[in-house]
Amino acid sequence: MPEKKFYADQYDAIVIGGAVAGMACAINLAREGMKVLILERHNLPGGVVTSFSRSGVEMEATLHEMMSIGPKEKPLFIREYLEEIGIDLDWLRVPEAYRLYVPEDKIDVTLHAGKDENGVFLAAKEIEEKYPGNLEKVDRLLKLCEEVYNTTLYLNDHNPSKLTLLKEHEGMAKTAGYSAKEVMDAFEIPEVVQSCLSAYWIYVGQPISTLPFTIYSFLMGDYMTGGSYVLRGFSHELAVAMAEKARELGVQIEYGQNVDKILVKNRQVYGVRTSRGDEIHSRYVVSAPYQDTVYKKMIEPASEVPPEAFKLVNGRRLGVSVFSVILQLEGKPEDLNIHDYSVFSADSHFDTDKFWEGSKKLGGWDFLTTICLNFANPEGIPEGTTSLSITALPLPEAFFGVTADNYRETKRKLAKELIERVSKHLGVNLLDHIIDLEIEAPMSVAHYTGMYRGCVYGYQHHMEDSIVARLPRYGKEHYIHGLTWAAAHALTGDGVAININNGRIAAKVVMEWEHEAKEGK
Repeated sequence: MPEKKFYADQYDAIVIGGAVAGMACAINLAREGMKVLILERHNLPGGVVTSFSRSGVEMEATLHEMMSIGPKEKPLFIREYLEEIGIDLDWLRVPEAYRLYVPEDKIDVTLHAGKDENGVFLAAKEIEEKYPGNLEKVDRLLKLCEEVYNTTLYLNDHNPSKLTLLKEHEGMAKTAGYSAKEVMDAFEIPEVVQSCLSAYWIYVGQPISTLPFTIYSFLMGDYMTGGSYVLRGFSHELAVAMAEKARELGVQIEYGQNVDKILVKNRQVYGVRTSRGDEIHSRYVVSAPYQDTVYKKMIEPASEVPPEAFKLVNGRRLGVSVFSVILQLEGKPEDLNIHDYSVFSADSHFDTDKFWEGSKKLGGWDFLTTICLNFANPEGIPEGTTSLSITALPLPEAFFGVTADNYRETKRKLAKELIERVSKHLGVNLLDHIIDLEIEAPMSVAHYTGMYRGCVYGYQHHMEDSIVARLPRYGKEHYIHGLTWAAAHALTGDGVAININNGRIAAKVVMEWEHEAKEGK
């Protein structure tokens, strides 16, 4: 009796990477009846959407909060999508949008998502209490953000004419060519209030002066309208649920399988080769590895990579990576003078252009995000302890001088610096309360997920190269037929919700190719 082959002779699509983008793509393709294989280098699904245990306690790795969920009675598009495919998870709304604390600029404001009974944004009212005379301006800005957010969701599933866009989606049409800074200036919003409204810049890793208003408004429209959420079962619950749904739909998922080469002939993919030597054939390949890695190292033969592909990756700028310290602390949050779920802080100023320049250096990062999970998921944290993460977003070049010999020492030094800075804000020495900790550096992310240089945010979305600029030419950037992308480096950028959407977009691209093939185009 012949030995049964581990892999099928032919798949319709191979997805490289079992993170949420790849799984969303595989699920959507499987729902269309396609035979799909996911090859994941790690032994677990989810990529950075995961948790881990230290000292017997589960600690959240990356998912501080998730956008586009909304309440069950009024779901936003990610909750809608997950429920549509049969995934029902227990989401917990976080208590506040954020607190911004900049002591030397005398900024200390806490903003909440949602509107009052008259439809006025709560954040606008809270800013008015601190800085009178700005209620109408801020509320009008946030309503514009909400409008652009809704238009963006509409464009996900529709391709309107320019006339329709101008008539029915005026907010998007009028602001698409401007930065967040330019629009806030046009609304005559004072600088200090602009600072209060700019804390979310860190979630896209782009200064407000060069951040397209379309992206800014999507963030603010989403977070400030529907609030943000965490999972009662931590983020790995989402990864496991998506993997189970994929298998249920017939997707084959294989872990511990690193893809070494993408096989191409006459500018058309025909499969992949794994590091252990398996050659697996398919008509389509969806890649989580970045274009830098794929075009420079993975295409076989290398001669199949056209010059335009190299021009694309050489012309795009890598986004930020992450340096995060995840702490398990002895004592309740109030014992440690911690009273907020989400705090954005800087010591001496709030200038996102200066933050950006500082992110190129190793240490001394001005802007930090601090998350205390106790306030969002109290039942998930052991009694009498505090789960606290401190995060900065350096650019990859900050770590170029770090070597294998000094990596451990450098990592610990930077972690101590972040802990001491937050300790100063709190007036409590957190070093005296540590039960356990984990340090995540760009190298950790690159090693764990294969993300190029640890860039969790993909390529920068700035005024010259954001989704607004990329969308019209997206089809032309598929230089090798049958090869598309599903991760933070894809069309719409970073974030868990956005990456799920990137996976859906990748599946849509594949199905368009499939329909063209059937029609003989």
